[in-house]
Amino acid sequence: MFKKKPNIKPLSPLRSSDRRRIADQIIADLGVTIPSEEDGAKPKNGNDVAAVNIGAIRNTLLPENSLSARFTTTAGKDLKQVSGTVYVGTHPGEEQRVLWIKLEERLIPTVYTLWRNPMIVPLLHTPDVVLQKLRGGADLMTPGLARGPPFPPKATQGSVVAIASLERPSVPMVVGMCEIDVASLQEVRGAKGHAVRGEHWYGDEIWAWGAGGGAGSQAPMELQGWEVNASVSGLTERMDSVAVDESDDESGQGGVSIHQDVIEDPKTLERNHFVEGEEGKPYEEVEENQKEFSTKEIDDTFWKAFLYGVYHFRSTNKSDPHHGLKFPVNQSAVISNLVLPFLPITTSAQAASLNIKKTSWKNARKFIKALEKARLLKSKDRDGGECVVLDIDFEDPTITGFMPYKLPKKDTTGAECGGGGGGKAVTAGISPSDDSIGQKLKKVELYRPKEQLAPIFADANASHHAFYLPTELRPIITSYIESEKLISDTNKKLVHLDPILANAVFDGTTALDSEVVAKGSVPRDVLIDRILKSCSPFWVILRNDASRDQVKAKPGQAPKIYITLETRSGNKTVTKLSGVETFYIPPQPLADELQKSCASSTSVNQLAGSSPKKPVMEVMVQGPQKEAVIKALERRGVNRQWVEVMDKTKGKKKKILSPPRPLRHSLIRLVSAAL
Repeated sequence: MFKKKPNIKPLSPLRSSDRRRIADQIIADLGVTIPSEEDGAKPKNGNDVAAVNIGAIRNTLLPENSLSARFTTTAGKDLKQVSGTVYVGTHPGEEQRVLWIKLEERLIPTVYTLWRNPMIVPLLHTPDVVLQKLRGGADLMTPGLARGPPFPPKATQGSVVAIASLERPSVPMVVGMCEIDVASLQEVRGAKGHAVRGEHWYGDEIWAWGAGGGAGSQAPMELQGWEVNASVSGLTERMDSVAVDESDDESGQGGVSIHQDVIEDPKTLERNHFVEGEEGKPYEEVEENQKEFSTKEIDDTFWKAFLYGVYHFRSTNKSDPHHGLKFPVNQSAVISNLVLPFLPITTSAQAASLNIKKTSWKNARKFIKALEKARLLKSKDRDGGECVVLDIDFEDPTITGFMPYKLPKKDTTGAECGGGGGGKAVTAGISPSDDSIGQKLKKVELYRPKEQLAPIFADANASHHAFYLPTELRPIITSYIESEKLISDTNKKLVHLDPILANAVFDGTTALDSEVVAKGSVPRDVLIDRILKSCSPFWVILRNDASRDQVKAKPGQAPKIYITLETRSGNKTVTKLSGVETFYIPPQPLADELQKSCASSTSVNQLAGSSPKKPVMEVMVQGPQKEAVIKALERRGVNRQWVEVMDKTKGKKKKILSPPRPLRHSLIRLVSAAL
């Protein structure tokens, strides 16, 4: 659900009474056991849920310094808007993190809460290869369940559960909701359907949220308190049920070859259907131990990618003095054109690690300043904190002597994640599922005559219920004028008015109608223009080879795409885009492309004030990205004239007020007396 960054409103402190009420609701919903003094229970450590009293349990679940805020996001293929509440808190010695998510009156713990509070929800297990898919937003299918049956008795339909890998069985990495009664399952092999719907996972935007703006906390290697061996008996029973027929073994040694049987047995193909829509390969072909990049390795990768980018432009544009670059180049264009296409990304995990925010520079501006310090380029700061590159030293030895490395092809997974493509920065960021790229659009404005104009169209054998172009209306009106012999003998441009034209066209809606009727004649162009305005306007947008007959005309004026630049949080500029659905452009793939081409964060939310039945989505991009947005629209067949831009970042000029009249006269007298 939180694969995309949610829109979280400002945080506000929780009242003590509200915090206690929410903590009590958590205890009741999750069935947390509160030991009595007779039990002689004593807390083992600050992370143990079994505290001596309910006050300690409340504090470990929801600390006293907790804050809350409303959020909105989109979920599912149809981008359904979801809203809820996040509860943020700080445990001793840790950073401020999101601890709980409230969705539809249901409180869901995050991984940070589960790491400090063992066994507050049932823990399920799955192979690590499946867990990697779950961390990408997939649901856990029933055959993907491991270490069972039996499964935890509280893992019933609708309950909140945690999921860990078999490699790190005591560390919850995914939090979800049971779609079925997992506790009652007697067999998972051969079963079908969803078992757990993922709501939050290690690595999503809720995990990454922090007060300091950095990345989320790393998962521990092992945690104490989770009863990971509770389901080992079920696994033992499944192993005991495997019968070995020793009479068929010619060597008399008995046993089976585990690796050979697992690969050759057709039943083992079910292991590749743990995740919906995935057709994985056997486990032996999966690279399980992927080492995470260190900050120094990420820095080196970004530095080499920039050198590769400059080397590429220098090699492919030798005749151009600036080698294909138009200076000044803003910081977003530097990242999207000179760095991202040259990152050696081959997997989605590498795409998540190779992010400018995970470098030691943290943002594009500081990265450019580091390049300037190395005398590779010259930069300048502009108003608003934006940094632009004025020139690049293409003859620097580190660039002229650069040795290119192998990049993933444009159609590989790594290239789609933002790496590879060999300098094709725009095409590398385009989603292959966006069929609006390259489409041809044509906006057509139509007119349908009103009922009072029916006699004019009847004489020309034309229907007044049909839709007409302005060029199609002119011959119809001309035919009526000629058939009724209304053209003036002295001036061919004048048309005499008959009762039909006088009553239907010049009906008193304007101040000159009575004067025209009294005169009895009107210029032909004025008559045609008035008849055109008397018709009802309609519009259609034709895509590719579609004709007017294939698309239903809609009433009103033809729509536009609106781009709005606003200032948020003081001096931060955001670019908002709405109205793209009418032009056959899906908002989410467009937002994904803008995120890569602008090297900035994007979000898609329902436009405020739009109908819930037919919602209009709004794409928001961080930074002043008007030109980048227009170029993305032009690639999708949108004409610049169909786009309306509103810049709200420019402040209004203050009026210089002159002194009041009596005061002005007094000043004049004083000046005159002084002279």
